[in-house]
Amino acid sequence: MNKKVLVVGGGGREHAIVDALSRSSRVSKIYCAPGNAGIARQAECVPIKDNDVEALVAFARKEGIDLTVVGPEVSLAAGIADAFQAAGLRIFGPSRAAATIESSKDFAKALMAKYNVPTAAYKTFSDYAEALAYVKAGKFPVVLKYDGLAAGKGVVIPENLQDAEATLKDMLLDDKFGHGKVVVEEFLTGPEFSFMCFVNGKEVYPMTLSQDHKRAFEGDKGPNTGGMGAYSPVPIIPAEDEEFALENIMKPVAAAMVAEGCPFKGVLYGGLMKTPDGVKVIEFNCRFGDPETEVVLPRLQSDIYDIFSAIVDDTPMPEIKWQKEATLGFVLASKGYPQSYEKGFEIKGFENALSDPSVRIYHMGTSERDGRIVTSGGRVLMVLASGADLKEAQAKALVAADKIECENLFKRRDIGWRVL
Repeated sequence: MNKKVLVVGGGGREHAIVDALSRSSRVSKIYCAPGNAGIARQAECVPIKDNDVEALVAFARKEGIDLTVVGPEVSLAAGIADAFQAAGLRIFGPSRAAATIESSKDFAKALMAKYNVPTAAYKTFSDYAEALAYVKAGKFPVVLKYDGLAAGKGVVIPENLQDAEATLKDMLLDDKFGHGKVVVEEFLTGPEFSFMCFVNGKEVYPMTLSQDHKRAFEGDKGPNTGGMGAYSPVPIIPAEDEEFALENIMKPVAAAMVAEGCPFKGVLYGGLMKTPDGVKVIEFNCRFGDPETEVVLPRLQSDIYDIFSAIVDDTPMPEIKWQKEATLGFVLASKGYPQSYEKGFEIKGFENALSDPSVRIYHMGTSERDGRIVTSGGRVLMVLASGADLKEAQAKALVAADKIECENLFKRRDIGWRVL
């Protein structure tokens, strides 16, 4: 089959999706909007922003695109799936209403409370004084979440009242992330893991588990980031916990979305934690996780185009098979990230890093300038490898990551430390 596919987005997650589609026997041509310097090696990049819904619809119509796959939450929250469907175009991704499970923390918490899905105790506030009084009466650390989308930076965990006051001021008085509410949550402890599932209404098809590393520096120190590395599988989460999460979290939430009149079609991401009281939900996302996708999709043996099509067309799902091999990847980020950082530094050493056939490099924030690849984002590259086990994957990926030459990049060298 000669199918044309458009992937929306321009980061490492989208590079991994493009890479998976490039392995499909169904797909003859891949476009990516806007893409990046690495994606350009595997797809034709189109200079359209990921949230320019009108221009994306027009492009898909003009080029006769058979299927569009959406990466970023901003596109989904902007209603891209609704617009494509209204135009009679096939698209993989949830409606704007279903994307609310990520775009509103309060919606997600209220849904879990109503349908008895295990999560942290919480209360939502729009008034600064009321929120502060509630936090003062509670225990520290406490979790403060901005209700809307904040590019992965809207969650703060203050250890004391002074920090909590400053954060609440940012979120409720100074509108640092926009004008919205704040969810105040109890602090849970335990290892986190990411459980992504392909979802079509009440039907839920689990992917292999992965674990992300949110903190900027080794030993899980420093500020929260969009993720500094990931690995799959996650040996510290036993099969019975995975089964519990599927039967008591992912499936009930998919059914709840149907019951609430906003059925979910796409990838539902459960950010979960194995607490002393069992597995609980930290957050939901309405799309593939980043950087988890970069370590999960390389393990997929089935044709991803067939999986996307089964959900879009409501046809039977093909068998989803996963490789036994483990994958582990290191994110190379611009110095200064997640705060301010400079761009435009040349990156070399790709050929050396890719001399091992088990290594892949996904571009997260790169662009091409005069034939040179330069940094253009906070998270710049993800260097990953597969191996017989996580230890082998880690060793190979680290050797490859060390071969990348750029004076303005840093990385954590301890990705996978919880299991290794």
